[in-house]
Amino acid sequence: MSNRTVAVVDYGMGNLRSVSQAVLHVAEGTGLTVVITSRPEDVRAAERVVLPGQGAMRDCMRELDNHQPAGAAPHHMADCLREMGHSGLREAVLEAAASKPLMGVCVGMQMLLDHSEEQDTPGLGLIPGRVRRFQLEGRLQADGSRFKVPHMGWNQVRQTQPHPIWAGVPDEAYFYFVHSYYAVPENAAHSAGETDYGGSFTCVVARDNIFASQFHPEKSAAHGLALYRNFLLWKP
Repeated sequence: MSNRTVAVVDYGMGNLRSVSQAVLHVAEGTGLTVVITSRPEDVRAAERVVLPGQGAMRDCMRELDNHQPAGAAPHHMADCLREMGHSGLREAVLEAAASKPLMGVCVGMQMLLDHSEEQDTPGLGLIPGRVRRFQLEGRLQADGSRFKVPHMGWNQVRQTQPHPIWAGVPDEAYFYFVHSYYAVPENAAHSAGETDYGGSFTCVVARDNIFASQFHPEKSAAHGLALYRNFLLWKP
């Protein structure tokens, strides 16, 4: 396989069709080939890697380890982490994060942090911080309606750190969210974007060759496609 590939990691838990179609669309004319794969060797051979994620973080972490069908019976996250290492896919993602551009999406962003409150789940530990659940019970929005969890729909994103992947995307542009948990990085320098929902929270994390968003670029029209396009051209 040529190293001019973008690997979209398929471990049974990502919104693969939407993500891959968006990446395929913006890859036209770049010389990059998009590969949807669950093979560690493909991830290792790729020039850059996209890590999507959807559903519960515990299940995403389990499937990243085992890359079994998403309908496989779940078992406790702590048990699965003790068994990690036999599939090689998790290790390939960690190697990619150390050496090449990596973009996380939705739960794929949450997985990059140390730990999630969701079922007490350890993450990959690539960005120091934790993932917490929205605590908005009983609170009202400005229009008098109750805050709902999950946070779902279009919301504005403030660009809190300059970054090449923001190129051409206006500050406070709207992106599409669906999530009940949000990232709390330890270091404010790792927060590259924030959104308000019952208070300000980090919705984009970035460090070195890693960029990841809580929102779904593939569901966010032209601005979302711009982020994917910028990622394919990014040279960290």
